[in-house]
Amino acid sequence: MSATASAPQIHNRVQQFIGTPRKMFINGKWVEAASGKTFPVYNPATGEVMARVAEGDREDINRAVKAARKAFESGPWPVMTASDRGRLIWQLGDLIEQHLEEFAQLESLDNGKPLSVARVADVPLAVDLFHYMAGWATKIEGNTIPFSPKYLAYTRREPIGVVGQIIPWNFPLLMAAWKLGPALATGCTVVLKPAEQTPLSALLLAELVAEAGIPDGVVNVVPGYGETAGAALASHNDVDKVAFTGSTEVGKLIVQAAAGNLKKVSLELGGKSPNIVFDDADMSKTISGAASAIFFNHGQCCCAGSRLYVEKSMFDNVVSGVVDEAKKIKVGPGFDAETDMGPLVSKEQLDRVTGYLQSGFSEGAEAVVGGRKKSGAGYFVEPTVMVKTNPNMKIMREEIFGPVVCAMPFSDVDKLIAEANQSEYGLAAAVWTRDISKAHRIAEKLRAGTVWINCYNVFDPAMPFGGYKQSGWGREMGHDVLELYTEVKAVCAAI
Repeated sequence: MSATASAPQIHNRVQQFIGTPRKMFINGKWVEAASGKTFPVYNPATGEVMARVAEGDREDINRAVKAARKAFESGPWPVMTASDRGRLIWQLGDLIEQHLEEFAQLESLDNGKPLSVARVADVPLAVDLFHYMAGWATKIEGNTIPFSPKYLAYTRREPIGVVGQIIPWNFPLLMAAWKLGPALATGCTVVLKPAEQTPLSALLLAELVAEAGIPDGVVNVVPGYGETAGAALASHNDVDKVAFTGSTEVGKLIVQAAAGNLKKVSLELGGKSPNIVFDDADMSKTISGAASAIFFNHGQCCCAGSRLYVEKSMFDNVVSGVVDEAKKIKVGPGFDAETDMGPLVSKEQLDRVTGYLQSGFSEGAEAVVGGRKKSGAGYFVEPTVMVKTNPNMKIMREEIFGPVVCAMPFSDVDKLIAEANQSEYGLAAAVWTRDISKAHRIAEKLRAGTVWINCYNVFDPAMPFGGYKQSGWGREMGHDVLELYTEVKAVCAAI
C-alpha cells in the first residue's frame, strides 16, 4: 500500500505537500532545477515512490550561492540588529512548533521512524534548538586586550560568510536545525542541501523561513544527490565554509573538495560507541538504557551504543535483558500507532546492514535475537543482539548504522578502556555504575566527545556534541558551535 493510499491517516497539508512535485528554494522563490530534472523520494515502509523533488545540480548550487552571497553583503541581513535577527530565529522555532504534526508526519513517511517518536523527539528538539540559538544572536562578543596604554586593542567576532550545509537522512529536520540555528545566529547566510533520501522536511522548513520574515537569499535549500549537488557545494569557490554531517568516508571527500579555496570545514561523522556496564549498575535502568542506546531510531544514530561491554559476572543477565527488550519491540510502518521501530531508510541501507550481519556470522558471531531482514515489503531489519564477538571482527570495528549491537564481556578495567578506545571513532560512550567516582574516572579516560553516565542519548541545545579522531571536527550546539560560524578579527589602534 502506498503512502497516498493511507490518506485517512495523513494530515491534509502533508497529503498535499507530498502529492505535488516539490521545487527548490533559492533567493526566497520556489524554482525548478535548471536541468528540469526531478528525483523520486521513497516511502521506506513500502519501497514505493512517495513524492518527486527538483534535482539540484552545479548550476542550481551556483544560483543559490550567488543569492546567499548577495544576501550576506547587501540588503537587510547584514545591517539587521542582533536583537532583530534573534527575534526572527525565535519566530522560526515558533512556526515549527505550530506545524508540529505536519513535520512529524513528514519525518515518519520520509525517514520511516515512528510517528510517535517524531512528535516527541525530532520536532520538539528542533524547536528548542532555534529558541536556544535565538538567544545567542545578542551575545556574540569580542574582548579588549590591555597590553599597552598607547594602543586600544580589541577583537570582533564576525560571521564567516556564505555557508554550505550538507545534512543526513537519520534526523532530517533536527539536523537542519542544528546547522541553520547557529549559522543564522551569527549572521551567516546558507545554502542547505538535504539528504536525497529525506528532502521533504527541509523544503517545508524553507516555507517557514519565508513566513518568519528571514530575508530572501539568507536560507536557500537545494535538494539533490551528494555526488552532484553536494560535491558542487563543497568545492564552490564562493562558499566560505562547509558544514557536513554524515559518514566518515564522505567527510573525507568533503575535506578534499574544500581544499580549492581552503574554506573552513566542520564535520560530524560516524561512531562506534562503547556502552560499558559494570556489575554494580542499577540493572532496572541499565538494561532498558542499553537497549535504547542501540535500538533508538532503528540504530541509525551516529552515536548509537553499538559496542556493549558488560562486566563478566553480569554478562549473561544483561544480554538476556537486552534480548528481552528487543523481543518486545514492534517493528512496522511509522504510521502504525503500535510501532516501536520503523524501517531502515533505504534499500541501500538495508543491504548495508544485512551485509554486516552476514559478515558477523561468517566470522563466528551469533545472533541471540534477530539477525534477519523482516519478511515482506519495506526495508525492515529485526533488532539484533550479537554475541561471541571479538575486537577484530568487522562488526566490532565498523559502523553498521542499524539496530545491531555487539556484546562482549570484560573483567580487566584497564584492558576494557584500551579496547573501548581502540577505534578510529570517538563520538560517544556511556558508563553504567552506582560508583560515581569510578564513573568519572572512566569518563576521563574514554576518548569520546560525549560520555553519558547512567543514561544515553540525552541531548540539549546547550550541550556541545561532536567527536574525537575520525568522528569529526568541531562541535555542534552549545556556545562552542559559534566558533564554527565566526571569524575573529583583531583591531589595534594607536591612541
